[in-house]
Amino acid sequence: MRSRNFFGSSVLALAATVLLPLAAGITAADPGTSPNAADGSHITSLGATDGRIQRMRVYSAAMDKTIDLDVQRAADTTQPAPVLYLLNGSGGGVDEVTWQTKTDVLDFLAGKNVTVVEPIGGGFTYYTDWREPDPILGVNKWKTFLTEELPPLIDRALNTNGRNAIAGLSMAGTSALQLPIAAPGLYRAVAAYSGCAQISDPLGHYFVDTVVAKGGGDTRNMYGPEGDPEWAANDPYVHADRLRGLKLFISSGSGLPGRWDLPGGPFTLPGTDGWINQLTLGGGLEAAADLCSRNLVVKLDRLGIPATVDFTLTGTHSWGYWQDAVKRSWPVLAAGLGLPA
Repeated sequence: MRSRNFFGSSVLALAATVLLPLAAGITAADPGTSPNAADGSHITSLGATDGRIQRMRVYSAAMDKTIDLDVQRAADTTQPAPVLYLLNGSGGGVDEVTWQTKTDVLDFLAGKNVTVVEPIGGGFTYYTDWREPDPILGVNKWKTFLTEELPPLIDRALNTNGRNAIAGLSMAGTSALQLPIAAPGLYRAVAAYSGCAQISDPLGHYFVDTVVAKGGGDTRNMYGPEGDPEWAANDPYVHADRLRGLKLFISSGSGLPGRWDLPGGPFTLPGTDGWINQLTLGGGLEAAADLCSRNLVVKLDRLGIPATVDFTLTGTHSWGYWQDAVKRSWPVLAAGLGLPA
């Protein structure tokens, strides 16, 4: 029987009030000659954003719109390299709250022989395929984009070797568990930082609904009303057996204040109010993610599926801890990608 006790009412009340918020070798792409997928998806452009990261634009046929991605090439571009798909949190990165603006993760990965692809967009969508267009969030077919449209374009344009991993935080921690289940064989390693798998549990559904509502969306357009079979069909906890064979890293903090929660610290929200929010609301969100992550690990253990677990004694729902978690997860990701740790 599935566990249903991973959220307390106080945590949900907190969650309902706030969501805390390529290198050398790539040339600008000619839209007329860019690689095309069979469905018409194609790369429209590649342009420099700084000395190392390039902005790629890809037309998604499924969503009929162009998606921005930040791409950092592998350290050695003379040989085919693996790809790490790195997903942002609830805002999708369009709010400038991204891995590269809030952490040194891209600097850390720059010395690794891995191409990093970071989608910019998809805020409050859980990077999934919605059954209906949403009046506020529009047409969302992110699962199709990330598993069917984008990978072949990346592989043909960026000299990859066919080995992929995926990682995400918070909302995208759920997505990082969903997408490998939806596309068996596409990814070899998964890292979920402060994510929650149990989306079809009544309390889990409430949490997802709260996240989506913060962006103005309606989850009835996502998987239908609460209790619709599509919720269970997309629930990583329900389908945890399909994570077998992947290199797995599951991470969360306890919600108690830690080293990145000091007033005025480099990862602390600004001002007294920001600091209090990080301790209380951010602490509550992380405590919820921690309970959910522990439930998933219990089920994986029961199924005999190994996972590297990173449960820390302190830590709120904030960027300093996600930066640390990426670095601790690298040996797991590297093993799946065929790279040295």
